[in-house]
Amino acid sequence: MADNSKTEDTASDSLEAAKNASNKKEKLADQVMQNPQALAALQERLDNTALTPSSYIDTFPKAVIRRIDALKKLQVKCAHIEAKFYEEVHDLERKYAALYQPLFDKRREFINGEAEPTDAEAEWHSENEEEEKLAGDLKNAMVIEEKAEETNVKGIPDFWFTIFRNVDMLSELVQEYDEPILKHLQDIKVKFSEPGQPMSFSLEFHFGPNDYFSNSVLTKTYKMKSEPDKTDPFSFEGPEIVDCEGCTIDWKKGKNVTVKTIKKKQKHKGRGTVRTITKQVPNDSFFNFFSPIKVSGDGESLDEDSEYTLAADFEIGHFFRERIVPRAVLYFTGEAIEDDDNFEEDEEGEEEELEGEEEGEEEEDAEGDPKKDSSQPAECKQQ
Repeated sequence: MADNSKTEDTASDSLEAAKNASNKKEKLADQVMQNPQALAALQERLDNTALTPSSYIDTFPKAVIRRIDALKKLQVKCAHIEAKFYEEVHDLERKYAALYQPLFDKRREFINGEAEPTDAEAEWHSENEEEEKLAGDLKNAMVIEEKAEETNVKGIPDFWFTIFRNVDMLSELVQEYDEPILKHLQDIKVKFSEPGQPMSFSLEFHFGPNDYFSNSVLTKTYKMKSEPDKTDPFSFEGPEIVDCEGCTIDWKKGKNVTVKTIKKKQKHKGRGTVRTITKQVPNDSFFNFFSPIKVSGDGESLDEDSEYTLAADFEIGHFFRERIVPRAVLYFTGEAIEDDDNFEEDEEGEEEELEGEEEGEEEEDAEGDPKKDSSQPAECKQQ
């Protein structure tokens, strides 16, 4: 009997607690309904939730959701076909690189003074032909000494170094002490991975004999991936650079510009004596380009600065491959840079024009709507 009484008391307490909780919820609901600001915030949240694509999809019947899942599976298959397409594009790039190479070899010969172009090879009709003819006449009037100096010029001096100076992306990397070394740069080549090998490309920087390092070629290899991510296949947009490898530069004694020697004073805690030590620390230099940050293979994420540095490295490698090497003469003369600048300006102009059209439409709508307050100035916009 005592046990039954305890059970009844417990049930009664639970029922009373449930009633109290219900009363509290009702009071809270009443307070929300009586508070216009809280009610508006709640309504806005509900409206926003209703407008999200995922919540919209969730309202479909199961049969429709099943069909959408089937479409997603088809989309994954499309991504894999697209990946195969880009692999074949890479094969085509390799094929046509072999066709370009004889032209690039001749370019190297002209740049480095290994050969002279024939009259037919040097014949070029430009848009400013009249101005160039006048400039040619002035050159013919130069004194004999200056003509003699011209004939002693070998090839095209500082060709690649001038490109580095002209292109902002590269000039930002070059320090003053890098310049004498880059003046020995004779050629830059792009090499594509062989058939059957993982997708990659290499940049080869060919240097003439110099007082800084013994390497004749410095290389940088970029590894690429052209396959959808298993965890996120819909993010696939074509091949991406996933890693890169540099090379060891065999610096001559005292010529390594990627490090600097600093002197530091150390004081002995006990005796109070001071000694001076020297140590080497990293130094800003273009040649750090050949010692890139290594992407961790164990899944560890890089810090934000390292990720930024690596992304910039990938962008520079891509720019060498797609722009600098194929169109070197135009970056030397500055014509390619002017084209790039004009293209960017056109894009900005289009954006401004579109924005202006949109603003005009808004003003027309405001004027044409009889419900709008006509006393409000046209240039004022409600926030």
